[in-house]
This record gives sequence, structure tokens and C-alpha cells, in this order.
Amino acid sequence: MVKALIVIAWICMSIVIVAITTLPVSLQTHLVAAFLCMALLAVLKVLKAEGNWRLIGLGFGTAIVLRYVYWRTTSTLPPVNQLENFIPGFLLYLAEMYSVAMLALSLFIVSMPLPPNRPRPGSADYAPSVDVFIPTYNEDADMLANTLAAAKNMDYPPEKLTVWLLDDGGTLQKRNAASIPDAQAAQRRHEELKELCRNLDANYLTRDRNEHAKAGNLNNGMRQSQGDLITVFDADHAPARDFLRETVGYFEEDPRLFLVQTPHFFLNPDPIERNLKTFNKMPSENEMFYGIIQRGLDKWNAAFFCGSAAVLNRRALEDTNGFSGISITEDCETALALHARGWNSVYVDKPLIAGLQPATFASFIGQRSRWAQGMMQILMFRMPLFKRGLSMPQRLCYMSSTLFWLFPFPRTVFLFAPLFYIFFDLEIFVGSGGEFLAYTTTYMLVNLLMQNYLYGRFRWPWISELYEYVQTVHLLPAVISVIFNPSKPTFKVTAKDESISDNRLSEISRPFFVIFGVLLIATVMSFYKIYAEPYKSDVTLVVAGWNLLNLLFAGCALGVVSERREKSSSRRVNVKRRCEFRVGDQWFPGVIENVSVNGLLVHVYDRSMQPLTVGAMEEIRVETFSPGAPSSMPVKIVRSGRGDGFVLVGCTFAPREPQERRLLADIIFANSAQWTEFQMGRRRNPGLIRGTISFFAIALYQTNRGLFYFFRSLGGAKEAAAPVKKEAARP
Repeated sequence: MVKALIVIAWICMSIVIVAITTLPVSLQTHLVAAFLCMALLAVLKVLKAEGNWRLIGLGFGTAIVLRYVYWRTTSTLPPVNQLENFIPGFLLYLAEMYSVAMLALSLFIVSMPLPPNRPRPGSADYAPSVDVFIPTYNEDADMLANTLAAAKNMDYPPEKLTVWLLDDGGTLQKRNAASIPDAQAAQRRHEELKELCRNLDANYLTRDRNEHAKAGNLNNGMRQSQGDLITVFDADHAPARDFLRETVGYFEEDPRLFLVQTPHFFLNPDPIERNLKTFNKMPSENEMFYGIIQRGLDKWNAAFFCGSAAVLNRRALEDTNGFSGISITEDCETALALHARGWNSVYVDKPLIAGLQPATFASFIGQRSRWAQGMMQILMFRMPLFKRGLSMPQRLCYMSSTLFWLFPFPRTVFLFAPLFYIFFDLEIFVGSGGEFLAYTTTYMLVNLLMQNYLYGRFRWPWISELYEYVQTVHLLPAVISVIFNPSKPTFKVTAKDESISDNRLSEISRPFFVIFGVLLIATVMSFYKIYAEPYKSDVTLVVAGWNLLNLLFAGCALGVVSERREKSSSRRVNVKRRCEFRVGDQWFPGVIENVSVNGLLVHVYDRSMQPLTVGAMEEIRVETFSPGAPSSMPVKIVRSGRGDGFVLVGCTFAPREPQERRLLADIIFANSAQWTEFQMGRRRNPGLIRGTISFFAIALYQTNRGLFYFFRSLGGAKEAAAPVKKEAARP
């Protein structure tokens, strides 16, 4: 009865809001209402209002959005009999309605997300058996050694924990390949990883054939193991010591729980963050998803499996015959199937793993293309909106997650729509420049204010738009291809251990310079039209401003595709951990200042000590968190100097045996609190005005940097073409 009354109340309120937004009002009245709404949102944001006040503010913002939708639908579409105007005008209208629909789904999901912190669940003696699966395809042994060592270091009863390396790069099919070099490489990998697992007390498992990609690999692991729970870590995702202690207890509380998902935290910046130099001061792109969207999905029991950093219930997986493999995003597809069968999920908003992101822009686009194509496959093959067994909120949540990846279509329309008017004088909307400016500007400002209110600490103004633009150029053909041939895409592993030895343009950067050139010409053309056709200057000014905004994004993208030099694929992490450092036969106290998977920086406290010899082999000793991990490891000195009361020593690790990897993993990955501390240090909301100014400054600088790389590359091409400079022809 209560639920029925709530539904009736919502219907009545919706009817009232729709009635208000469709009232015929003057342009001045609309502007007054819009600015009052924006003032309310600004005040609520400053006061950090939550609960019902948050919903009230979002409700007023939604009313302005609906008013814009009503105006666009009833007053601005070109006549149908003018096809040259109507077709591009209607495409623009559809792109805007897609954006409004995604905003509505977003508000439904994240308007009142679950709180980020939950008490650790379960009783102290609850310890079901756990199989840890680390699927691998082409990752090198050093990376896998770190992940295996970190998994072995987890705080859990050893007799209940079994670590499996699931190797799809050393299958019988690959070892018997027709190409002898490929077969030999697979055989060497097979033997090397078997030896690595033997030394780290982990189980090595491969299979006969590479069927169904990662899903098939995980299902093969399920058939060979028998733990109550299954934990999945990608090859480059090393867990903290408390990973299982923070996650396993949820299964004791809920017998119908199939998933506990944790966020993916990354040690290195993605290519956009690296090239824009924002990694240490601005929240990463993935933090909005893991910091607030997954919490919103969790409220509706729709948090989904993200392929790694998760614990799953074997009994639930057996209910659906293991991991799903119809799409190339087996993680979300598996979660959809299990939610539809009445199983539950939980999201724990605490970074408990540390991984690596793609290092190059090309690899980044390859990863996102796979995600986009996989989500399109789920949308077409699984049809979440009509999936039996899902609740209506779950259907809406999965529709939001899949439909999001259609963004290349509206982004392309928004990018080129002004050009129809500037170059071809087409009128793709009906109305004066003043009306367009008033309605569109207030709609955009309200939209930005609501986004800043909801995501301000996780996503700065205009950054989402930049990420979508730089992906659109290459994702658009990828999404179109899967729409026309849903079965065509195949699973491709994303390279994570790359390095960039020189500053250079990305190999897939050319389209961005072409687009920038077209928009630049359009900008010049628009100013000429203002001069030549003053009677249409109001419309031309609005369209020119729109094109100028697109030019800013296009210019900033030139910096994104201008790859900065970064020799190491790993990143140093500040740890501040006590240690002892051996020089010759004597041990000295020290503090590990920072560490990466390759080496560390130590301050050795002895005033009489002189800087150490570069190239010398010494040893470091640490009190470990993980029982069974060695306490010392050889290191090689790569630099040394004097500080204020200490000697600064930069070292690289020189492990004598694989077991010493457990000490390395203990130093880098054991303490999950350091990941949270790092994230919180860059989660600050600059506000809409300061954030906009900051973005524009970044865009202008990156435009100059991208053009510098471009003209330098032209000079390099001329040198390569010169017959006396043959050595310059190498890449």
C-alpha cells in the first residue's frame, strides 16, 4: 500500500512538473526562472546540502532541462519539406535528446548513492576457501611475479587460499603453432611461468585451445579448482594485504550474494593524464565511475563485475554455467546474467588493488574500443531493458551502462553541426540567435551545475567532454562496425607495460590535426560571414561561438595525442617506511621514501657516511607485514648523494630468487591506505568558474604543444626524405 502511494505521488509530481514546463512564457520569464534555479544549485553546492535538499535542487535543474526540451521540440525543428535543412537539424535534435536521456538515467542512478564507507562485514572466524585466478595472455614474467607475490601475501589462512596463474599464452594450441618462432616462444613462456609458479607456491594452469578468450580461460580455471569463492585479478592488478579481509565477509551476510567488486586504482596515469600532466592534481577519469556511479548502481543492486579486483561466489557462477562469453566484455555480461537470476552484488568503495593503465594513446583507444564494442554486443544480444528477472531499476542501470557507449554519435553531430551553417548556409534550427543563446546557454549552464554538484570532486568541468571527444574519432567506426556485424569483434588484450622513449606524435594522431584544421578554417569563415552578412550576425555569432568551443576541444586534443617521453611504465609511490640498509658489513637505519616495481629511494641516516658507489650491490631489510615473505633483498645502487643528515640512495631491485618478489610486493602493495590517501589528495572541487578557466588555460597550452610536435614531425619527415640522412628514416 505504501509503495503504491509513493508511486502515485511521483506520478502526480511528474504531471505537475511537465505542466509547468509546457506553460507559454516569455523569453525574459524563462531567463529569470533559469537564473534563479542556477542560484539555488550554487547555494546548495556551497552549503554541501544533502538528502531532500539535494533532490530539490536537482528537481529544479531538471525542470529547466525539460523546458529546453519542450522548446527544442515545438519551436526549432526545420520544416520537413526542406530536407537539406531538416535532415541535419533532426540529427542534431536526436543527439541532444540522447544527451537528455543519459542525463535522466544518470540522475536516477547517482542522485542518492550509497555512502562510500561501510563497516567490515562478517565474523572474525569466517574463512571460506578462496581460489585466486590471475588470467594472463602476453604479459611478461616480471609483472606476473609481482601480482602472484602480492596475492600470496594476502592476509588469509594459507590452507584456505589457492593462487592460480591461468596462462592463455602457453596453450597447447600456441605451442603447436604452424609458425615455428611463435611455437618456440609459447613453449619458452610455458616453461618460464611453470617455474615461476613453482617457486612462488602457486598453481600454473593452461589449456589446449584459446577458446572464448578471457571467459573461456576463467571457466577452465573453475573446472580445475574447487574453492567456495573465486577472486579475479588482472595480470597487472596486485592486491593489498587486506583485500580478502575487506571483501569475503559480505558472503556470510548474504547467501544470495554473487559479487563483491572493488575499485580499480592505477599507479600510472592514462595517456591523457600523462600528456596533459594532470595525474597528481586532478581526479582520474575512472574515479567518477568507481567513486560515485558504482555506488549509485549498488543502491539498486546493479553494481557489476569489472573483470578484476572482485570476489565471486562459485555457486552463483555454476548457476549460469560459469563466466559468460558471448560478448567481449565478459565481466558485465556475467553480472547481467546473475542479476537476472536473482543473485545480488555489493560494491566496496575502497581501493584494494593497484594496477597499470595503457601507456600509449593507441593502446588506450584499443582498450576503449573493446569496451564500447562489448557493451554494444550486450545491448543487442542481451537486451537489458527486456531481460526477464531484472527489476526495473536494474534494467535502467544496465541500459545506462550500455547506452553510454553510443556517445561517439552525438559527439560527432555536435562537432560538425556548426559547419552546416558556416560552410553551406543551412538553417538546421528555426529561431533567432537571441532565443538560441538564451535557451541553450541556460540549459548548458544548468547541466554543468548539476554535474558539478553531483560529481565535482570526481570530475572537473569539461574534462568528460574532452575524454569523449578524443575517443570519438576512433570509437565511432568501431561502434558502427559492431552494430552492423555484432559477432565480428574479438577479444584483444590491452598492452600495459609499454614505455615511450621519445617525445612524439601518436601513430593515430592524424585525424585530430585534420579536424583541427577544418574547425580553424570554419572559425575564419564565420568571422567573414559576420562582416559580409551583418543582417544575420546574431545567428552567426552564436554558431561561431559554438564552433570556437569545438576548436578549443580539438586544440586540447592535439596535446593529448602528443606523447610525452616516459621510459618507465611504472610509477613511484610515496611510502615512508622504516628499513635497514647494509653497506659492506654494517647495517644503518633508513626510511624508504618512494618505491616502484623496479626500484626505490632510501634515506640512510648516518652523518659520517659518504655517498655510495654507483653500481655497487648492497642489501635492504624491512619488517614485513606478510608472514612468509623474505625480510631482505639485494639492491643495486644507481645514484647517491648527501642530504640534511642522511645519504640519499636510489636503488634498483636485484632479487636472487622469485620468493624475494614477496618482499617487493609487501613494500609496494601491502598497505591499501596509501591508495586512498593519494586519491583523497586530488579529489577537490575547483567549482564551475575556476574549473572552466583552468580547462581553457590547459586547452590553449596543449594546442601550442600539439602544433609544435606537428611542425617538428614535418621537419623530421623532410630530413628522412633527404638522401644524405638515411639514418633519420628509422622510426
